Amino acid sequence: MNSLMIEMQEASAQNVIVSEDSLQVDLVDGRTIILPLMWYPRLWYGLPEERSEFEIIGDGTLIHWPDLDEDLSVSGLLAGRKSGESPRSLKKWLATRTTYNQESELAMAV
Repeated sequence: MNSLMIEMQEASAQNVIVSEDSLQVDLVDGRTIILPLMWYPRLWYGLPEERSEFEIIGDGTLIHWPDLDEDLSVSGLLAGRKSGESPRSLKKWLATRTTYNQESELAMAV
């Protein structure tokens, strides 16, 4: 009995671009994924500087934004999965950001 073995290689990111309304991920295999930024609220509410600070980790299978505490998998992006964060969790996170932004503004004014 013969069996056909197909090697499945997980998609890997090589570059990420976050604009005001979209998330673009260029994959190692030449494909590009473009998704609405509003699907990922932490990126949506993040400042441009925070959005541009990301790390591609796990052999390109994960994208991490340390300043936004956001992690996305390339396989999830390919599957079209939106953020799974609950409204309650997002509300708590936004409240900490408001405090953070107010403190930053005060520090800059001094």
